[in-house]
Amino acid sequence: MLKTPPAPVAPPAFGHAEGVSNDEFRAAMSRLAGGVVLVTAQEPPLDPDDPQAPQGEYAGMTATAFLSVSLEPPLVLVSLRTGARMDDLLDEQPLWAVSVLAESQRHIAGRFAMKGRLSDRLLFEDIPYTRGETTGAPLVGGALATLECRTEQRVEAGDHTLVIGRVLSARVPSAEGGPLVYFKGRYRQLG
Repeated sequence: MLKTPPAPVAPPAFGHAEGVSNDEFRAAMSRLAGGVVLVTAQEPPLDPDDPQAPQGEYAGMTATAFLSVSLEPPLVLVSLRTGARMDDLLDEQPLWAVSVLAESQRHIAGRFAMKGRLSDRLLFEDIPYTRGETTGAPLVGGALATLECRTEQRVEAGDHTLVIGRVLSARVPSAEGGPLVYFKGRYRQLG
């Protein structure tokens, strides 16, 4: 007598696999060290058809889920919480930039990681930066590397959006110091 195998059970649309809690998942992933970057963009002008219309404000967000995807063409990926200000902005504005933060820039990472902040304009006020030639987005002074990007693809993944960007320019303006690293829920230095 042939037995019919049980039908596979589809995992729930959201939530974790059986036996994995949010706390367990978070604790396990906190053991993966990640570099810290500042993702920046400029809001589009209020009236894109009017060249004299004022440009929008700068926006910035600290990210640790950032990685290289491809060399040919040069692609990078950043993971953004769905519905976050940066996710909404990069859905509308395809040009953005990344500054790879140095270990001495922990204060910048903390500042742009704050929840419930009022205005990014105040956050940029006393940080040295230049405006990217290609994207118009802020590039942090003293960063280990800077990249200017154009969104190629957006992928919804659970409660995050993966934004894949083509690198339009890459520079290594500072060779001083080591990288800022995020490990076990804290900013750290190598060594």
